[in-house]
Amino acid sequence: MKISLQKAVGRGYVDFWNTKARYRVCKGSRGSKKSKTTALNMIYRLFQYPESNGLCVRRFSNTLRDSVFSDLKWAIHKLGVDAYFDCTVSPMQITRRSTGQKILFRGLDDGLKITSISVDKGVLCWVWIEEAYEISNEDDFNKLDMSIRGEVPPGYFKQLTLTFNPWSATSWLKPRFFDTPDDTVFTKTTTWECNEWLDDADRNIFLKMKENNPRRYRIEGAGDWGIADGLIYTNVIVEDFDVDKIRAIPGIKSAFGLDFGFTDPNAFTACMVDNTAMKIYVFDEWYKTGVTNKIIAEQIKRMGYGGQRLICDSAEPKSIAELQDEGLRAESSRKGKDSVNHGIQLIQNYQIVVHPRCVEFKKEIDNYCWAKGTDGKPTDKPDHEFSHGMDSMRYAVTKVLMPDTFSFD
Repeated sequence: MKISLQKAVGRGYVDFWNTKARYRVCKGSRGSKKSKTTALNMIYRLFQYPESNGLCVRRFSNTLRDSVFSDLKWAIHKLGVDAYFDCTVSPMQITRRSTGQKILFRGLDDGLKITSISVDKGVLCWVWIEEAYEISNEDDFNKLDMSIRGEVPPGYFKQLTLTFNPWSATSWLKPRFFDTPDDTVFTKTTTWECNEWLDDADRNIFLKMKENNPRRYRIEGAGDWGIADGLIYTNVIVEDFDVDKIRAIPGIKSAFGLDFGFTDPNAFTACMVDNTAMKIYVFDEWYKTGVTNKIIAEQIKRMGYGGQRLICDSAEPKSIAELQDEGLRAESSRKGKDSVNHGIQLIQNYQIVVHPRCVEFKKEIDNYCWAKGTDGKPTDKPDHEFSHGMDSMRYAVTKVLMPDTFSFD
């Protein structure tokens, strides 16, 4: 069997493919083929090192099937080696038939299953951590890193590959891997421009983003770190809290908000407000583009919040009425020319505690900044980019904390 890697993989990743550094870390734009290249490399290495095995990791186990598992099946087909592998969902694993080599899949929420990972044949050499930015706690990575130990056959090596979009320069990934030279670390930044498999329609998405949404393009197009210049909310932490325990705090108030969108995402957030401790807990989310109000209502009910008071964007009374027709307790957010700034100022008095499953919300709050004027200085208006979940939270929290008679007019 002969495979043309140049034809299968394309250009832009020769150094990434060949490095033997313990840590192979690639940040990049969307469409930069970093995940597809990593998948091809893992399958290729099973043939190159017939006693090796692989492990794929994400923050949450329920995200594995539609990401890394799917990418690896694609890579097997791309390399034309379908007949050599069995891919099963229960348990989720990929097995090379002739050797018994395996690629295993785990979420960091699996706890002991991560720290006690082992293989029955050969050695565990390759670890791929996809969407590594979602791992907010460096200690979680360290525990995984320490579990990849033991001797390997002569000529073999162990490697942890991390791939992600660099949503914020405040991430632990930047100082850990990018800021200080280290012989054990290989780093790379890639963009959509190295992906020769994109068509004109794909490329136009990035070109329009560069023109119309430069802040988003910086991350999703150029693969640069998101820089929070003029960040609106700074008292933010990520914490894996027990929702039921927080709900049991005396005086806790629930708050549910929805920001409408279509091309932009609809953003639903579920919060709890502790006035005594001055904390806002964000514990659930749903972001989705291109969906009708009927689908929104069905999703909110499916998530278990159909009977909750839902505060929505006051600029869309028709959409609110349609949600009410679907049985939701939807109502308008507070109105008035100063309502946005007053709501922001109110929330700034609280610490915002984000549950790690609220991945999209965390990306937004890390990039939610004051818009800049023509002079390049911050204004008193928030930038529309990265505002959807932030608006949703503001609708919910301000309606809960202020009396119904309050007006910004």
